[in-house]
Amino acid sequence: MSDRVIEALGRKSATDDVVLESLRERLLARAADDALVDVTYRTVDSPVGRLLVAATDAGLVRVAYESEDHDHVLASLATSIGSRILKNAKGFDEIARELDDYFAGRRRTFDVPVDLRLARGFRLEVLHHLQHIPYGSTESYGQVALAAGNPRAVRAVGTACATNPLPLVVPCHRVVRSDGTLGGYLGGLAAKEYLLALESAAA
Repeated sequence: MSDRVIEALGRKSATDDVVLESLRERLLARAADDALVDVTYRTVDSPVGRLLVAATDAGLVRVAYESEDHDHVLASLATSIGSRILKNAKGFDEIARELDDYFAGRRRTFDVPVDLRLARGFRLEVLHHLQHIPYGSTESYGQVALAAGNPRAVRAVGTACATNPLPLVVPCHRVVRSDGTLGGYLGGLAAKEYLLALESAAA
């Protein structure tokens, strides 16, 4: 095959890719406009590993660590929210930028709208309180239970943190044991230690 033919095929392939990507973006926009999608998602890189971010039309609904198994998370979203799930590789610019700023020490709170429909009852009360724990600070599970309205529900606070659908954005990493040790974390103890050290250094 001549060099000219190979070059022409290469140009055609690149052109086809651009056309297909443009078509995909138009279809995605049309689907969103017509409310034909339940959840959109993409992955973003971070110092604590690749994160899955997913959103409904109401806001960010899920942030998931790799250790949670992104495929399993998407399957769970299909069950709990709706099966019309579409990858949007070029979307989520706002949350990606806010995460970059957070990990660079330039951001202390997140401004993106959130959708907390995956939490209910006491767990939802816990998540609401977690959003008010200041950057660079920690609270014990007991303190969170008291603030959430049930001082005896220390274990339930642990469960709420372990099932937090929006880690980082809703900062469950700021909850530690009463003796100051880390306790558990759905992203792993190394990630929790990293986040607390990051906030302590930037505070």
